[in-house]
Amino acid sequence: MGEVLVLNNYKVYYRTLKGYVKAVDGVNLTVEERDILGVIGESGCGKTTLMQSLILPKPPMFIAGGSARFRNVELTKLTGEERRKLLLTKISVIPQYSMNALPVIKKIKSFLKDLAESKGQDPREITELFIERAKLLGLPRSVIDMYPLELSGGMKQRAVIVLATMFSPDLLIADEPTSSLDTSTQRYVIELLWDLWNKKIVKTMIFVTHDIATVRQIATKLAIMYAGKIVEIGPLEEVITNPLHPYTRKLIGSIPTLDINYKIKRLTGLKGSPPNLFNPPKGCRFYPRCPNAQEICREREPPLIDFGNGHFVACWLYAS
Repeated sequence: MGEVLVLNNYKVYYRTLKGYVKAVDGVNLTVEERDILGVIGESGCGKTTLMQSLILPKPPMFIAGGSARFRNVELTKLTGEERRKLLLTKISVIPQYSMNALPVIKKIKSFLKDLAESKGQDPREITELFIERAKLLGLPRSVIDMYPLELSGGMKQRAVIVLATMFSPDLLIADEPTSSLDTSTQRYVIELLWDLWNKKIVKTMIFVTHDIATVRQIATKLAIMYAGKIVEIGPLEEVITNPLHPYTRKLIGSIPTLDINYKIKRLTGLKGSPPNLFNPPKGCRFYPRCPNAQEICREREPPLIDFGNGHFVACWLYAS
């Protein structure tokens, strides 16, 4: 399997009147072909910023440094127009709040016509491709003659998934695709995405969420983000069953399970708040909240340490 996406010391900041918000600050990450990488962390940890920057960064967001290589293309050096040419065909996205992603004043077929023009393709071919893919996802042909406001929440979500996967992208970025959906619809969306991946309509996927229970249903690998950095990454079940970073342990410890006996075991929370990313801590960003903090954590940023089998953790507890 080849490398689809490689990030090296990748940084994405926001310009503000008060200074720079270091939303993504030195991320190192490799996504290989046929991975379904789950990216998880608290709100504000940089998950969505990281994904948006790979697609089409817009001011006040800007790439502050590092490298983002998709296949053999350096994304940080592309113009906006060059990035747009990659969208849908090579890299595609199911955006956050995707149920509101479709223009409400246009029927689906009008949107498909605009899409065909932007891609320089025959509108009839694009329409037939949409209908073919929509059928796989249980949408009737009549959808193309409907306005988005005429669709239920689940139908809107499926329509967005069809549009995002029509051209069989090398990489699909699903940014919290189950947010704002009821439990049964969430499960259905997860099954749809898995089926598209299993049929190789989608070759590789990044699935962004704040919910470990959700990501566990679909991911093959798991990356934990905290305050703009990856603190742990590895095969899904290994990270879940053998979490190494204190933050990962707290995240997993906060999730209830069906078999939990609350008289014997209580859920563990995480005190405090994430750091201000205008002026993050000098050393480990988790230091102020960490139950295992050492003096070195205050002064020096921990490196990603390799535990084998693709399992990495950034924590001084494991440094020799």
